[in-house]
Amino acid sequence: MSIALVRYSASSGPAWGVLHDGAVLPLPSEYVSTADVLTDGVKAARDLVVDAAADRIELQGLHLLPPTPDARIYCQGANYRSHMLESGMDPDRAFNMLFTKSTGSLSGPDDDIIRPAHVRLLDYEVELGIVLGKAITGPVTVTESELAEYVGAFVVANDVSARDVQLPQGQWYKGKSYRTFCPVGPYLCVPDPGEVARWRDLRLTLTVNGTVRQDAFAGDMAFGPAQTLTEFSQLEDFSVGDLLLTGTPGGVALQPPPALVQRVAGLLPDARRWELFVKGQTRSSAYLQPGDRVEASIRTDDGALDLGTQHTVVR
Repeated sequence: MSIALVRYSASSGPAWGVLHDGAVLPLPSEYVSTADVLTDGVKAARDLVVDAAADRIELQGLHLLPPTPDARIYCQGANYRSHMLESGMDPDRAFNMLFTKSTGSLSGPDDDIIRPAHVRLLDYEVELGIVLGKAITGPVTVTESELAEYVGAFVVANDVSARDVQLPQGQWYKGKSYRTFCPVGPYLCVPDPGEVARWRDLRLTLTVNGTVRQDAFAGDMAFGPAQTLTEFSQLEDFSVGDLLLTGTPGGVALQPPPALVQRVAGLLPDARRWELFVKGQTRSSAYLQPGDRVEASIRTDDGALDLGTQHTVVR
């Protein structure tokens, strides 16, 4: 059975605990890194949940911290077929789009999302995060049967994006890496090895002010985690605790202009074309505005795997 590990702010500094019956049971040791908690911490957590005398802290009122404090963030773009289709892409002819976000973009599951003053097109992307449980130091071939060796935990993430930086400037890293642009948590869902294969059954949902914007199963991915780790291993080393964001379903605020408009715009100079793009996108009410409340959750419909829910407000 999976367990949920939370990282929270205590009087002595950041602390870890395991969620049990709606309360947090503090882990007996300090863990500096996510890698530490995914090894020794998991064993301690499993012992705690069967200890009737374990100390308990009410979850409500705790300030939850990002549970991947030292993670490097690796990402997939346009990885869900529904998102490819709404973006005007052919899912059957797409490539696995790989990029990174800054560690400075990490924030907690209940922290505010801060929109920079120059950003007008602020978008959301609920994503299934995979926290690496096994280091990768060279090219590997990860099969579906071996995936459980590499999954240390599942986690909810929101790949917040400034579309008017990302696209007109061609700056994916910059447009997705401002401070607070990667809320992660509320906790690490550490599955049993046999549960990892259920990643396709995880339902990703995101609402803005109570209205559902995204709702899809992870099984809609074009490139699954095993395939992506295999491809990424040709490019990067991964440490235990690093974070892979696996793409977002359809329903984001960004919607491409009609094909005819795109053809006409293609005849214009780049500066004018992108000026018109931004102007057209600002007419959409779907982009995030100050005061908007965003909730993002991931779980299986039967509740066997539950990654929890983020509650963030745009400022």
